[in-house]
Amino acid sequence: MRYIMIVVALAATLGSTALVADAQSWRPPTDGQRCPSKWGPNDERGSGNHMKPESVLRATQLIKTGEVIELGYVLSGSIPVFGTRRFDVHTKRTFMNQFSNRRGSNEELVVSEIGQVGTQLDGFVHQTIEDKIYNCAKLDDISTRTGFTKFGIDKVGMLMTRGVLIDVAGLKGVDMLPDTYEITVEDLERALQRQNMKLQPGDAVIIHTGWGKLWMKDNARYVKSCPGIGVKAAEWLAKQDPMLIGSDNWPVEVAPNPDPQISLPVHQILLVVNGIHILENLKLDDLVAKRVNEFAFVMQPLKIQGGSGSSVAPVAIR
Repeated sequence: MRYIMIVVALAATLGSTALVADAQSWRPPTDGQRCPSKWGPNDERGSGNHMKPESVLRATQLIKTGEVIELGYVLSGSIPVFGTRRFDVHTKRTFMNQFSNRRGSNEELVVSEIGQVGTQLDGFVHQTIEDKIYNCAKLDDISTRTGFTKFGIDKVGMLMTRGVLIDVAGLKGVDMLPDTYEITVEDLERALQRQNMKLQPGDAVIIHTGWGKLWMKDNARYVKSCPGIGVKAAEWLAKQDPMLIGSDNWPVEVAPNPDPQISLPVHQILLVVNGIHILENLKLDDLVAKRVNEFAFVMQPLKIQGGSGSSVAPVAIR
């Protein structure tokens, strides 16, 4: 009798475990479902393939006044950083030369995870599904002690295209969305409708949550959690075929995810599955204050050979 009860209890436990597993909100697609990329089996650029003379010309048509609005934060030792990342600057004052013109000079040593601090662009080798990245490339096949031999951030180059600000915080009538608020497809569609705008293939899609108001004011809260897009919104945005997706928070997506069983799935959806770059920690206060919802977007990552990402200083020109 006791044996039967144990078996029944074990079956019930396994059954409940299966139900929990089945309730998982998102699962990574198989290699066969996501590869090869729509850009071809040997492609390394993903959504960067939208960068063509046509995208540049389309962007220049949006420039009416020539005003430049900076979207990147200043790098310093006091910025919010995630986990054990760091940014330290050590000034190196060199000697005074003894020539008649008395030339002196200064330099600096920067100790940092330069690809993943501040306003940053995520490259494709930054995230994986198990041991594979975008286009099902195996990490073991492309990784070395001196960087990745393929898919490095140095392959991205200069990006210039139409930029579109989706002001979700403005849609909700708040300066800042609540902690862990998940932005939905409906939120994005309603915000675009409110702004009388539509997305086009190759856009730089920028999402305003208001979370940047915490930057260097409450760093602990800034990196602890944040509002951002959820799985459905990410999949919807990917279908719009953008050049990149960015936001004024640290992961673009909602964190932690409402489903406790998954970790930063939007990173996998955009970078690994769809080959769409992610732009994090954007400074959007000026853009929002001036109600600039459409602009020429210009950015170029550092050419870090084989790097997983790059600190960047993007600009909006109107």
